[in-house]
Amino acid sequence: MGLIIDYTSLQAAATEWLARDQDATLIARIPSFIQLCEAKLNRGLFVRQMEQRSSATLSFGVTDAEFVLLPPDFQSMRRVRLSSVTGKPNLTFKSGTQMDEYRASNGDATGQPQFFTIFGSEMELVPTPDQAYTLEMVYRTVIPPLASNATNWLLQFAPDLYLYGALLESAPYIQQDDRINTWGLGFKTALDGLNNLGLTSTFNAGPMNMRITGVTP
Repeated sequence: MGLIIDYTSLQAAATEWLARDQDATLIARIPSFIQLCEAKLNRGLFVRQMEQRSSATLSFGVTDAEFVLLPPDFQSMRRVRLSSVTGKPNLTFKSGTQMDEYRASNGDATGQPQFFTIFGSEMELVPTPDQAYTLEMVYRTVIPPLASNATNWLLQFAPDLYLYGALLESAPYIQQDDRINTWGLGFKTALDGLNNLGLTSTFNAGPMNMRITGVTP
């Protein structure tokens, strides 16, 4: 088996590992297995490489100025702040109902945004911006799909995770194949290893010290 370096070589490796190159129907479904693997990883993989920072200048004085379009690769929000304001204050999440209640309580006055919520592909801010603030967000992205990219950072970093994941998704077709348990274990081991590495790199492998408020160490 050659090196797994891109989408094409990943499909070739999956074909070889399945060892059913005469089964044209199964082989034709390998791209779907890879797609299903990516969907699972988007839900279960948490590493720093999936975090992205993006900035936008807020509109004001126009219709729907309180709404900001989210990046196309957005999955979930980590942090939002006004980077153009002294101290770069963070915005606090509120539910849609809480946002409506806040608007009603202050007469829907414009001002410096303090809160945000997410609706579909947009983020809503309250108060509605009264000037062109610069908004900075740190968010969790989706993995760049191999169906539209020759390769991506995850395939370069963890080809084993992709391979075992794709093989595991073939289980409904190959059914009682004894290799399924091996592939499942390989996928879980690789996924857990990456998530643990993500925690280590995020917290710099240092111990987290707990401190009770009001108690002097």
